[in-house]
Amino acid sequence: MKENPQGLDNQVEKALQNIKLSTFEFLKRYFYDIDVLRQANEYINQLCGIKTFFGNEHDFSLFQDMLKPSGAISEAEDRREYGDFQTPSMLSDSVCSFITGDNFNPGILIEPTFGKGSFVISALKTFPDLKHVYGTEIFEPYCWQTKFAILELFIENPELNKPSISLFCEDIFRFDFNNIGQYIDKNNVLVIGNPPWVTNAELSSLGSGNLPTKSNFKSHNGLEAITGKGNFDIGEYILLMMLNSFARHNGYMAMLAKNSVIKNIIHDLPRTDYSISDIAALRFDAKAYFNASVEASLFKCRLGAESEEFRCKISSLDAPDSVDREFGWVGNKFVSDIDLYKNNNIFDGLCPFVWRQGVKHDCSKIIELQKTDGKYINGFNEQLEIEDDLIFGLVKSSDIQSPFITEPRKYIILTQKKVGEETDYLVETFPKLHKYLTGNARLFADRKSSIYKGKPQFSIFGIGDYSFKPYKVAISGLYKKPSFSLVVPFNDKPVMLDDTCYFLGFDDIAEGLIVFAVLNSALTKELLRAITFIDAKRPYTKDVLMRIDLLKIADHLGFKKACDILVVLPDDISQNMTRKKWDRFFEEYAQKQEEQNQCALF
Repeated sequence: MKENPQGLDNQVEKALQNIKLSTFEFLKRYFYDIDVLRQANEYINQLCGIKTFFGNEHDFSLFQDMLKPSGAISEAEDRREYGDFQTPSMLSDSVCSFITGDNFNPGILIEPTFGKGSFVISALKTFPDLKHVYGTEIFEPYCWQTKFAILELFIENPELNKPSISLFCEDIFRFDFNNIGQYIDKNNVLVIGNPPWVTNAELSSLGSGNLPTKSNFKSHNGLEAITGKGNFDIGEYILLMMLNSFARHNGYMAMLAKNSVIKNIIHDLPRTDYSISDIAALRFDAKAYFNASVEASLFKCRLGAESEEFRCKISSLDAPDSVDREFGWVGNKFVSDIDLYKNNNIFDGLCPFVWRQGVKHDCSKIIELQKTDGKYINGFNEQLEIEDDLIFGLVKSSDIQSPFITEPRKYIILTQKKVGEETDYLVETFPKLHKYLTGNARLFADRKSSIYKGKPQFSIFGIGDYSFKPYKVAISGLYKKPSFSLVVPFNDKPVMLDDTCYFLGFDDIAEGLIVFAVLNSALTKELLRAITFIDAKRPYTKDVLMRIDLLKIADHLGFKKACDILVVLPDDISQNMTRKKWDRFFEEYAQKQEEQNQCALF
């Protein structure tokens, strides 16, 4: 699929504007007497190895017309649609240099999204035994720019090895890489590049057609797909495409990717049949190279050599031999620090309680309120006159820095007590509130998440009996430091958490205090350090928190040390945790956990 075919004149001219004057003069001199397309393509193939430089007579005619200097043309295209972070030559040179230092010399190069050609150019300069280069790129101006950059490289360096180069201006999601695989034979293949750093949801929001055919490519169930697990990184999809096509060939993969993408690939390895080994993630400064505030690394692995261990070493591109840590699978457990995990694995089990996520509504300017001088104010700074009954205190991630939360900073309107509950009762019971919500019905209707489709008007999500427990122990899912807070009722109402938080709810404050102490112990925090990926967008999730074996940690911690942890709370609160309640708590929940473990076996 080609972009902007009517703008081909500008595309060729843009590419010519990027070459040096000496190269331009070379082209002008040597193409002065060539007016046959086949002859032009053969000549350029001899110069630089590119097959079919000009795709048709029109392309060649434009090239001939433009063999003269002209003013620079700005590039106005919005490249967000492609997750476009073009790789600086300094970085692509460093990656190729690292590959050479890792004792690999390729015969075939695959660049699935070659962009402006940085990796192709660096590889041509670095690897002397290349026989074939294959690349795809959907954005036609970049295709032209890469072609001319390669041509310029060989004009300036005629002694360089000239492989056969095939560049395809096509949509990677519709390109059949298996056709390339059949020509690899016994050559070492190098898959290299920098796939887009964007998710399918972000592309969809831009109205992009540059998407894979199937978005739920990991086959998540309906609820998981709806609530976010169906969203995935386009770069991850492309890396998996490359592994599907080339993992069984002798070779090497070196692709720039977000750390979250690399983590996902290692996590999913046990259920794949990829023949890869010697896996590593080498950090680099994405802010310095791309002005992108994201944690990213070079993902590298050997192809065609299966390993029994699904693990990944972490180092940096500047010091690849200095390994910081290793993450991956230990038995049937996925961990972020394998060495640290070995000292804490006895606490990695099953939580006897179900962790819950806070309320989701996607309409904060209407549902979330502040209180000033006894009056509720919404996100539009409008003062409201509504019934108080369905308004509750609200705690957000930024509030969970204090160990004890007694007063909320914000408030929230709860239209339901459980998901899917009808809201037509508001008309009679709370007419002022109903009038307020109805007046803003358009904002509710504009919510994009599919979880609200087919649900009653003004629906919310992440609500249930657990939401109304008076005592909660909560953690922010977003912050790197695992800080657990005790949240108590305000004005005789339970306080709610927003959907960036996770919590356990209790009717008895003593139970809340016991769990608060255990979760804030050094034993729990060491376990979380070993199993949590701190550079993730949301380090702490339900899946991670459910692995905390509270009862086993409490058994090692003991009542006395638990009491010492409660010194951060007021005395009139902490004294609710007595030795008798401590013992009774563990007698009751040890039996429940045993039942959970038995169920997990079947």
